[in-house]
Amino acid sequence: MKTTIPTRGQRERELSQRIQGLYSNQLGHRPTKVICQLFDDSLAIVMENSITPAEQLLVEQGQEKLAEQVRSGLDDAIEPNLKALIEEILEVKVLDLMGDATLETGRSGIVVVLSNTPEVRNPDAVPKAKPKASNGRNGTRSNTE
Repeated sequence: MKTTIPTRGQRERELSQRIQGLYSNQLGHRPTKVICQLFDDSLAIVMENSITPAEQLLVEQGQEKLAEQVRSGLDDAIEPNLKALIEEILEVKVLDLMGDATLETGRSGIVVVLSNTPEVRNPDAVPKAKPKASNGRNGTRSNTE
């Protein structure tokens, strides 16, 4: 039986669903919405309502710095599992993962740098990085330009 390569949308939806499940299992809190977007050799993830009730309580009690420390610790703790999940679904290596959360809005954003563009059935649907303009000097620019 031949397996079909998933489309870009299928990979993004699977990532979104599985990331929601990961956060629910690991943190006991499920983000209400997870949006994943593939871009060439990178992935953007936006999560709505990603702040746990414990972090929300700390913010309400005026403990923003402690809430930020808790968020940082949670991000560090979940990162290896998140990387493994992304690598499993996209079938490419994660080179770097950078993220941040805004306690006031409850949103989190993560940018993932991938080793290469994941294989999809509709490769033209994946936005490509624009080629860098060359000015004849190996692509370097001076401050006078």
